[in-house]
Amino acid sequence: MPATPVPHTPDVHGPAPSLAIVGAGPRGTCLVERIAANAPELLGGARLDLHIVDPYPPGGGRVWRHDQSPLLWMNSMAEDVTMYSDASVEQEGPVWNGPSLATWAARFRDGDETIRLDPPTAAEARRLGPRDFAGRRLQSAYLSWVYRRAVAALPSGVTVHEHRRRALRLSGPRAGRQLLWLQGRPRPLVADIVVLALGHLDAEPDPGEQDLAAFAATHGLTYLPPQFTADSDLDGLRPGEAVLVRGFGLAFIDLMALLTEGRGGRFSTDATGTGALTYHPSGQEPVLHVGSRRGVPYRAKTGYTWHGELPPLPRFLGPDRIEELRRRPGPLDYRRDIRPLVEKELGFAHYHRLFTAHPARTRVAWPDFEEKYAACAPGSAELDVLVTSSVPDPADRLDLDALDTPLAGLRFPDGDALQDALRSHIEADLARRHNPCHSPDLAVFLALLSVHGRLAGLGDTGAEWPGFFSYLASGPPGPRLRQLLALSRAGVVRFLGADTTVDADPQRGTFLARSVSVPGRTVEARALVEARLPAPTVVRSRDPLLRGLRTEVSVTPAGLLAVHPGDGRVLGRDGRPHPRRFALGPHTDARSAGAFGRPGSNAVAFRQNDAVVREALRALRLR
Repeated sequence: MPATPVPHTPDVHGPAPSLAIVGAGPRGTCLVERIAANAPELLGGARLDLHIVDPYPPGGGRVWRHDQSPLLWMNSMAEDVTMYSDASVEQEGPVWNGPSLATWAARFRDGDETIRLDPPTAAEARRLGPRDFAGRRLQSAYLSWVYRRAVAALPSGVTVHEHRRRALRLSGPRAGRQLLWLQGRPRPLVADIVVLALGHLDAEPDPGEQDLAAFAATHGLTYLPPQFTADSDLDGLRPGEAVLVRGFGLAFIDLMALLTEGRGGRFSTDATGTGALTYHPSGQEPVLHVGSRRGVPYRAKTGYTWHGELPPLPRFLGPDRIEELRRRPGPLDYRRDIRPLVEKELGFAHYHRLFTAHPARTRVAWPDFEEKYAACAPGSAELDVLVTSSVPDPADRLDLDALDTPLAGLRFPDGDALQDALRSHIEADLARRHNPCHSPDLAVFLALLSVHGRLAGLGDTGAEWPGFFSYLASGPPGPRLRQLLALSRAGVVRFLGADTTVDADPQRGTFLARSVSVPGRTVEARALVEARLPAPTVVRSRDPLLRGLRTEVSVTPAGLLAVHPGDGRVLGRDGRPHPRRFALGPHTDARSAGAFGRPGSNAVAFRQNDAVVREALRALRLR
């Protein structure tokens, strides 16, 4: 498909500088918005050819494309999803106000003619409330609207070219224009600046996954490696058969929806008024045996709003401390150098909320506690004494280890006892997350967002923090967990427990799952699903452009593309920032929580977008 110029640009003779954005999903869309916001200052009326490269439609890109099941939801409430920065964001560029997803849907209901939706998406927008969880197709429509609005806001000298092609290769000298080779195009696209905004990418299987795939092929089994659930071929998971599932995060929730309601099952609400759901199978569902390291699903989203004083964040992990960590010689060790500060920050937010919003549940005044808390080392006996003497109820004390691994040390006599215990755990989590008496939990959530934004400036700190953050801050909507409970009671989902392992059994020719939660118990199946996205990696990426850069770029020990923390420039093997190449997203060591932001949260993705665009526009001006 040829490049499509946006028609609003005047015809001006002579060559113009060019900037190419590879990836037209939410991150690429935000970059276009930042170009529109910063161009009046930094381009000064100069012309620019802006190339948008992605085989999927701009706005949603691949992950948020409209063409996916209406059963797939977002895991954030509509009022907590925005593509626009606000006054909380630490950025040089101007703030351009724009609606959150919830406000955008309200505008549609009020007759905003710029928002055009197909009938099913329009029906969802009409019933979407601020605290509802939108379907991904509605989010796709929002993203497409944001993209069109950003393009329309570009100065008249900027010409946008959309290339619905895959980028295959990037070459060019450090001091010269870059050559971007596109699928099906004989000559390269020439650009002065290239920004990689590739989002989540497929990856080649690691050695363990290769062995399982080979075993499945030899024995006629079904093995689904890590991948985006909406792209998985689930037809091989047959009705009634046992399916082992490794992973209890959002990919599992998507899988659960597609294999139950997606196959004709339905939920009904208990007539007793308890709100409990009952699942009515269609008979086409497999039986999902799900386990993971923790053995429990991600924590539910909170179901109430914030009232009162916010914790003053950051407190122990602010910009000065991050800069001090960056200056330390040698590589940082997460457990030694970073985790103690994370624990201190989360604890501060928790107790600030407890003492200021629920003072009757404490024994001392907040100023006294705060002074002593600041002086205590994380995990120290002194801190334990302070908390125990100041907070009488153990349920009001923050125990991060217990939150992280709730099944640690627990053993059950049989599988049925484990099912009962897991249902009780999920019910207790739902009740707590919807009870404002436990509002310190929401304060910890806010601290998690703050910490995540700060740690992005340290580069690759390992996998422990991203996993912990996702488990506590990026869990499923409460309604999804209520569906999970109904599926468990119906026997469609069975829990395996903590520290789940799966082995290929050559004697049986099947997969065998075990868990420490029920010693001696095994579950046999002829199908195995890895319910998670592929780990971001340069080394094993299936993206040809990223894979082709392996010999030129600096790669972290975890396999991430190293970029300059301040402006996103790609670092070469010699550690020097490339003057013409930038990168953002999960495949880099400046990865953020996501491409969207929560209003008022100083979202790290927005800070990164503005910094990259401003540096790129400055570089174009100096070219």
